[in-house]
Amino acid sequence: MAAIGELGGERLRERMRAVETRLLEISACHGDARRTIEAGGKRLRPLLVFVAGLDGPADAPLVRAAVAVELIHSATLVHDDVLDAAPLRRGRPTVYARAGRVAATATGDLLFSRAFAELAANGSVEQLRALSAASTALSEGELVQRADAWNPGVTIERYLRRCELKTASLFEAACKLGAAAGESADLRGFGLAIGTAFQILDDVLDVTGPVERTGKARGTDLLDGTVTLPLILARERDPRLGRLDLRAIDDAGEVCDRIVASGATEAARERALGLVAGAKAKLPDELGPGQRRALELIADGVALRFA
Repeated sequence: MAAIGELGGERLRERMRAVETRLLEISACHGDARRTIEAGGKRLRPLLVFVAGLDGPADAPLVRAAVAVELIHSATLVHDDVLDAAPLRRGRPTVYARAGRVAATATGDLLFSRAFAELAANGSVEQLRALSAASTALSEGELVQRADAWNPGVTIERYLRRCELKTASLFEAACKLGAAAGESADLRGFGLAIGTAFQILDDVLDVTGPVERTGKARGTDLLDGTVTLPLILARERDPRLGRLDLRAIDDAGEVCDRIVASGATEAARERALGLVAGAKAKLPDELGPGQRRALELIADGVALRFA
C-alpha cells in the first residue's frame, strides 16, 4: 500500500500516523487492548476511510471515523478468537490464549464501546447509523457462520451472503464514513465488493497457507467446521470430498491438499479477482483522477496480498 501513501501525499500519511497515535492512546488503559492494537495489521479499513474522503476539508472527523472503524475490526478479531478458541492471531498468542475467555471477551467489549465513543465526537447521526448497521451485520454474519458449522449443504449464495455480513459490511461502512466526512461520491458498492473478495481470498489462504504467512495453522476453518468457498467447490469436483463427514476430519493438511488438487482454490481465487475487477470498473464517474487511482490501488492490493 506504499504507492497509495505516495499518491495521497503527506496529508494522507499524517492522517494514518494520527490513527496509530489515537489507537494507542485509547488502548493504553488496558494491557490486552494495547497488545491487540500493537499487533498491527494492514489498517486497510482506515485507509479506505481516508481515500473515500481524500479531498475532504477536515482532518479530525476523518481520523475519528478511521479510528472507530479499526477499533470495531480489532474488537471482532478478539471476539472471534474467543469463539474459535484460537491460539494464534497474526503469529502471536491471542488474548484468549494468554488471558482466558473472560478477559478476552471484556477486551473486545472495551474496544467495541470505545469505537462508538470516538465516532460520537463527530456529532453525525448518519455516521453513527452507518457504523451501527455494520456492527449489526458483523454480529449477524457470525451467527450465520455458527448456524452453518459442519453443514455440507451450505450453498455458494449463502456463503457469499455471510461474507458480505461478516467482512464486507465494515469495508462498506469505511467507504460510507469517509465519503460522509469528506463530502465525496458514494463508494459503498466498491467497499462491499472488495470486502467480499478479501474474505474469499482469506478463505483460500486458510487452505493454501503457510502458517508463516497467515499467522494460524493451515486448515483452521476445516477443523472448526467453517464451510468456505474452496470447500464448497471442491466437494462438487472431488467425490471423496463430497462424501466427507466434516466432523470426522483429523488431518486438515491432507484435506487441504485434496481441495487444492481439485482446482477449487484457483476457482475461488478467480471469483474474488472478478469482484475486484468489477469494483474498479464501476467506480463513480465523478471521482477525481487521484482518488480513482488510489481506490484502484487498494483494490489491486487486496488481490495481490493473496497472490
